[in-house]
Amino acid sequence: MSLRLYDTAARAVRDFTPLRAGHASVYVCGLTVQGPPHVGHVRAAVSFDVLRRWLVARGLEVTYVRNVTDIDDKILTKADEHDVPWWAWAFENERASTRAYDVLGVLPPTYEPRATGHVPEMVELMQRLIERGHAYAVDGDVYFDVRSFPGYGALTGQKLDALEPAADTDTDERKRDPRDFALWKATKPAEPATASWPTPWGRGRPGWHLECSAMAGRYLGAEFDIHGGGLDLRFPHHENEQAQSRAAGDGFARYWLHNGWVTLGGEKMSKSLGNTALVDEVVRRVRPVELRYYLVAPHYRSTVEFTDAALEEAGQAYRRIESFVKRAAERVGADAGEARRAPAFDAALDDDLGTPAAIAAVHEVVRQGNTALADGDDAGTAAALDSVRAMLGVLGLDPLDPQWATAGDDGLARATDGLVALALEQRQAARARKDFAAADAIRDQLAALGVTVEDTPLGPRWELTR
Repeated sequence: MSLRLYDTAARAVRDFTPLRAGHASVYVCGLTVQGPPHVGHVRAAVSFDVLRRWLVARGLEVTYVRNVTDIDDKILTKADEHDVPWWAWAFENERASTRAYDVLGVLPPTYEPRATGHVPEMVELMQRLIERGHAYAVDGDVYFDVRSFPGYGALTGQKLDALEPAADTDTDERKRDPRDFALWKATKPAEPATASWPTPWGRGRPGWHLECSAMAGRYLGAEFDIHGGGLDLRFPHHENEQAQSRAAGDGFARYWLHNGWVTLGGEKMSKSLGNTALVDEVVRRVRPVELRYYLVAPHYRSTVEFTDAALEEAGQAYRRIESFVKRAAERVGADAGEARRAPAFDAALDDDLGTPAAIAAVHEVVRQGNTALADGDDAGTAAALDSVRAMLGVLGLDPLDPQWATAGDDGLARATDGLVALALEQRQAARARKDFAAADAIRDQLAALGVTVEDTPLGPRWELTR
């Protein structure tokens, strides 16, 4: 393959060579379901969805795993604050996460394991680490001994002696070294009895880092191709994942990919800071496909500032593409012929998923397609349409995909179609009797409602412009 990806561990762009020819294995950290997802959360899902689609377009079979962290300190705290069972709180927010993925056109993962469903694999991993001298149990807790593993800090390029204490438990006095991190946390009297599981060291619950190593190993094996996640997960989460898995004898991830943050007011979007834009709320004022375009258009490793102006600019850019696709489909039909992506598009995505250049390639073919439409060149129009749709399919942005073509309330859409059609019939009748003032007034009223009317040789056509 000619695909090159930026590997966080290597701190460089590397040629991507799958572990197994013709197959790619990918693990992406899903959400800790302590609350409903915001735009920053779903950026990772959208970014790695594009990666997955591109791997498939390049001819690979992809096994894609995205986990759900459904047991965690924050989940227990939030559930207690709302006086509901922790598992009910987790499930409600898991459903909100799934809803956000679905509304943005993120393909379902091959497997979506929950942490609570994989405690046996976690216990087995801890046993291996203890037997190898890399972990130890104290009063029901189990800790990873960071000094026992010389490679600790390799992923993020940090020296052990320069690191702060792990600060992941309130029982640091039990640790051999304050930087040791918790693999397993003994149950506490104040915690629900349902939030613990039996182990050889007593009842308790998993530490965050242990969960992902166990689930990745369960579904992808001891070594796999790509581990992805947000930039904020590099340390300590991914560093600890790599350390515990490799200390246990597994090769673990061969490439590490991290997407950049979405910021709001210059700061990382975060529940703890209170500067979030919940997906459920944003898609009430912006079409989901336009929000996806907004997240796809920048390079996945860049920082994106979330503003209404940026959303509107992205929406306008997408609507220019959408307008061509719909007009071309009306002219030449939507049945795809031999779709050929623009070479510049392929080169852009092969260069570390360069979506800005890929989007530019889409707009260039749209420009050519609009020229063909204006010239009455049906063959050129059809070729451009097929190419644009092939490229947009990789980005998950094809306007004619059922995901977007049927988005929203079907009843409302039918009513809108009928009302606009009725107004256009009245406009045509006014023009037929040469009452051009009335015809223009109808057109202006539709425009004020966000409906743009275009007169074509085949009759008037309309589209929503906002």
